[in-house]
Amino acid sequence: MSDWPEHTVILGVPVHNVDYDEALALMERFIESGQPHQVATVNPEFIMRARRDAEFLQVLKRADLCLPDGVGLLWAGRVLGRPFKARVTGVDTTWRLMGLAAQRGYRVFLLGARPGVAERTAQVLTDAHRGLCVVGTYAGSPSPHEEEAIGALIRPVQPHILLVAYGAPAQDKWIARNQPRLGVPLAMGVGGAFDFISGVARRAPLVMQRMGLEWLHRLYREPWRWRRMTALPLFTLHVLRQRITAGHE
Repeated sequence: MSDWPEHTVILGVPVHNVDYDEALALMERFIESGQPHQVATVNPEFIMRARRDAEFLQVLKRADLCLPDGVGLLWAGRVLGRPFKARVTGVDTTWRLMGLAAQRGYRVFLLGARPGVAERTAQVLTDAHRGLCVVGTYAGSPSPHEEEAIGALIRPVQPHILLVAYGAPAQDKWIARNQPRLGVPLAMGVGGAFDFISGVARRAPLVMQRMGLEWLHRLYREPWRWRRMTALPLFTLHVLRQRITAGHE
């Protein structure tokens, strides 16, 4: 499409330069097309994982829209001379997408998270967005052994939107494997969005979000995540190396 948004390739992963309004406009086009489209919410951890996971890298390369979710990506864009318009987070995109779904009458299925969390998320979302039609919720797992059973739940209710909260890279690989046979026009991996929306997990205060310090708040609340955070210094070094290499070409 001639009006497709520009993207920046960061360590091999394409990330689209969109703000929330542009992302939602694209998702509406995906849904109206009736054809399967995958959306990924990319952050530095995604990119570093994709460097050692060839399957995940290919999933991200083939995704129709890769959102710049993560303050580290905004930094990388500036360093590479391709600044992003905005950070587009999975949680906020989910909220806005559900508002669009309520307006347009799109059917929604929530898949993933711990048992009971998708149901609580559906209640919060339907309370917030009058007319929102959530046609199904299920925790399940990303195991290939459960895919047929999950498909049997999703196909009959024919959702327009499928949100998958298994965490990366499992959720994104699951979508890539299953979406073509589910008949769902828009599928998006949303990580911990259900936990935040349902209240199971507490999101960082707004001032920390604006300062790009959500990662610090989450690390304080979930200290076990420190192992994942070790990817950030490596991400910084590799981005600087990409800039130097590009400058010599």
